[in-house]
Amino acid sequence: MHPYFNRRAKIYLLILVVMFGLSSFLAACSNGEINGTVSTTPSDTETQTETKVPDERTEQDPVPDPVIVFNHFTQAWTDGAYDEMYSHLTSAARRRIDKDTFVSRYSNIFSGIRAENLDIILAEDQEQTNADEDERYLRFRLNMDSLAGYLELDGYEMKLILDHSDENPKWKIDWTEALIFPDMRAGDKVQARILHPKRGEIYDRNNQGLAVNDELITIGLVPQDFMEDRGESIPKMAEWLGLSEDKINQIADQATVPDWFYPVVTLAAAQSDLSARLTALPGVQFQRTEGRVYPGGEATGLLAGYMGPITAEELERHPDQGYTAHDQIGKMGLELAFESRLRGERGGEIVLVDDDTGRVIHEVVRKDPVHGERIQLAIDLDVQQKIYHEMRDEPGSAAAIDPRTGEILALVSTPSFDSNVFQTYIPDDVRNQWNDSEHSYFLNRFNSGYAPGSVFKLVTAAIGLNNQTLDADEVIPISGLHWRPSDSWGSYRVTRVRDSGAVDFRDAMVYSDNIYFAMQALRLGRQAFETGADAFGLNEAMPMTYPFYRSQLSNDGLSRETLIADTGYGQGEILTSSLHMALIYGTLASDGNMMKPVLERTDSFSPEIWKAGAVEQQYIPLLRDVLRQVVEDPSGSGFTQTEMKRQILGKTGTAELKTSLDDEDALENGWFIAMDMEQDSLVLAMMIERVDDRGGSRYVVPFVKKAMNEIFSQ
Repeated sequence: MHPYFNRRAKIYLLILVVMFGLSSFLAACSNGEINGTVSTTPSDTETQTETKVPDERTEQDPVPDPVIVFNHFTQAWTDGAYDEMYSHLTSAARRRIDKDTFVSRYSNIFSGIRAENLDIILAEDQEQTNADEDERYLRFRLNMDSLAGYLELDGYEMKLILDHSDENPKWKIDWTEALIFPDMRAGDKVQARILHPKRGEIYDRNNQGLAVNDELITIGLVPQDFMEDRGESIPKMAEWLGLSEDKINQIADQATVPDWFYPVVTLAAAQSDLSARLTALPGVQFQRTEGRVYPGGEATGLLAGYMGPITAEELERHPDQGYTAHDQIGKMGLELAFESRLRGERGGEIVLVDDDTGRVIHEVVRKDPVHGERIQLAIDLDVQQKIYHEMRDEPGSAAAIDPRTGEILALVSTPSFDSNVFQTYIPDDVRNQWNDSEHSYFLNRFNSGYAPGSVFKLVTAAIGLNNQTLDADEVIPISGLHWRPSDSWGSYRVTRVRDSGAVDFRDAMVYSDNIYFAMQALRLGRQAFETGADAFGLNEAMPMTYPFYRSQLSNDGLSRETLIADTGYGQGEILTSSLHMALIYGTLASDGNMMKPVLERTDSFSPEIWKAGAVEQQYIPLLRDVLRQVVEDPSGSGFTQTEMKRQILGKTGTAELKTSLDDEDALENGWFIAMDMEQDSLVLAMMIERVDDRGGSRYVVPFVKKAMNEIFSQ
């Protein structure tokens, strides 16, 4: 055959083969034979097999990142979703701890340590040392707030195991107790306790306690020994304690556990004799405890204040300050004013304890408490007690200062209470006395505002002298007991106590002539008078840590002539405190400067001037001499037969509490302010309420002089 024909025949043959193969393939597809399987013809020695080809329904999901599981677990932890945490545990871990136990353990531990604001942070370096691809280890730390303060716990390591039990492998957490705290083992217990700070103490300038922590005695009954003689014992206890039998019976009725100690009252350690009498009764026992003690007793009641259980309202006023419903808090006085410094800061500890031995095996964290401050005051407890002793039966206030330094030596308010009864118990007769008295035992009078009356005449005189509107040698003719400058005043008059005729400055101060000082105030006029009063700190808060009464010259400015005149002799709308008046008189011992009041005494204390040049120095000898005559001249309002241990100057003042300009039956408060002239070391300002019909301000003079003599003797 020709070669060309041969080639063409081969080409045609190849085309036929291809066409036949394509035709067979299409026929097979149309008959459904290729549908995810491939058939092969087995040889004589082979067995027919099928190979599955995965589709979308059977293909395995990729293995998740273990960090995702970590994030789910720790998010549930911070949310307190402990049952959700449990769902991520391996089956082996679930066999070791059931769900209820797991949830209650996390709940009890993290509520018990008062865990808040959990922050779980994955470590950046997560190098794997285990070659097993089915295990991963993730290191992390836990930060949180707790009863022990802010915690930063490191050393956590979470083991995750790839679980192949399901069709799709999943990472599970191989949980152990070390995921609660890193050093915790199976069977260990977590114990947490608050470490309470000691409350700070307050001392006087001589390191005598004003509010201190000391021993108290709790008296109680033990039913198994008490009940048989109950009928005889309770009347005796009631009599000795000053309580009703009903109160003790109520406690006895609730005493149901035979060998328990049921508290009845708490006594001061100094009441050891009473304690001995009580515990001689069958079934009456005592326990020693520690509490707040106030060595000054009634003399410092309204100064020191007291502590008591915190109320719901007080909790609301002090949010986020760590108070709980079981706390005690300063209620008034120094205890309240210095509360933030006295209370200290709680600490706490969290430890792991061996369940078998009860032994502490690891300290998770400990924060020591920060005890309250030791505060030392300028107050002199001896001075405080001497002043209180003299005026204790009268409603009033007193303040004593060292005028050279501004140090406050005493702040007295009467009547007063014994702060100790709020730490021990309140006898029935004491409670009745508080309730029945017309004078409040809980009104802090030394921190209240009163009209000063004629003791304010020193201010009017100083302002007039400074402004040269008052001439000490000028004799002013005044006739009669009543005066007005013009008919424009209508029926209103200024009244003086005695008709002294014409008077100069000396006479006006010695006789306490209201008309003279009303005239001087009108000469000054509103602007000069108000500016001069500002130089004595009126209308201004006192620069001291204790929140003290802010004195005022008037309600809304000296807008009327009659108001200016009345203010000149200490009436009108002036309101001030005994402390402020003591500081004003102290200018006569400090070169005319008004010293900054000092309640708290520190090692670095140095006297400071509050108001410089309140009284010009050239007038100080005159003012001192005139005020000396007030107490030494038999005609002076401050004269008595009392022999003083030191020479003093002083001024009386009777403040009328008029309800209207025409009030002729107004109640009166009496003032007397005195200063030691020999050493310039003491100013004592005292005010006693309701001196009308008791001699007016003269009634107060002996109280001040006796107290000063006692102070000079110490």
